[in-house]
Amino acid sequence: MQDLKITLIQSDLHWEDIDANLSMFEEKIWQISGSTDVIVLPEMFTTGFTMAANKKAEHMNMKTFKWMKQMADQTGALILGSYIVTVHDRYYNRLLWMEPGGNFKTYDKRHLFRMDNEHKTYSPGESLLIATWRGWKICPLICYDLRFPVWSRNKWDRVNQKLSYDVAIYVANWPVTRIDTWDTLLKARAIENLSFVVGVNRIGQDEQGVEYNGHSSIISPKGEVIYTNEGGEAVRTMELSANALHAFRDRFPAYIDSDDFTIEFEEYEESEF
Repeated sequence: MQDLKITLIQSDLHWEDIDANLSMFEEKIWQISGSTDVIVLPEMFTTGFTMAANKKAEHMNMKTFKWMKQMADQTGALILGSYIVTVHDRYYNRLLWMEPGGNFKTYDKRHLFRMDNEHKTYSPGESLLIATWRGWKICPLICYDLRFPVWSRNKWDRVNQKLSYDVAIYVANWPVTRIDTWDTLLKARAIENLSFVVGVNRIGQDEQGVEYNGHSSIISPKGEVIYTNEGGEAVRTMELSANALHAFRDRFPAYIDSDDFTIEFEEYEESEF
């Protein structure tokens, strides 16, 4: 397990304009200096946080999917970001995990932001994604998921003597009015899970008048802020230390005393969506 280079792209978004956003992020990706292992884009990076899923949803394997595959192939990096996907007449706020070569995985946002009626437009995900890249176990999540610690709990496997993941990555459209909560919860998730936490948020103002000021951050397993950016456009690559992660877990193995639990899922009726 080597150190992991991770690039955070903090940007304004063109409202509901998929082509403009793909062009913009392609330019930003080419601004990355040197090599990187992971490139992280914000939540709904092709549209902004819109409920116009009936107009902006894409089928899998179409424009954004193909664009992410191209970017992954050209950079040699894992690309992460969420966009609007339709499957069997349902809409999902879906994070795409795209590797060079076209291997991909998906994560559908579990916790839908009811204060903006996201739960009335999109269907919730029912499974957590934890996958391995460059020797690191990564758990990608989306925005409002940050408020729910049980969902992202880093479980201790008592049989195999290992934790579920090494880094949690949150992609978001998190507004200025609650940015202190974002900062606090990123630290809390790192501390309680003894993992690195990465948060990538957008900036600017959307067409609904909601303002965003970034605060994209990397938090250490101790809860220390390694990097943060307030307000401005940013393309920043940082290195996560594997040695620092393992050394801290060895010195402070609080995970051994964690509680075992299982999550039960509700049954959602078709009429709810």
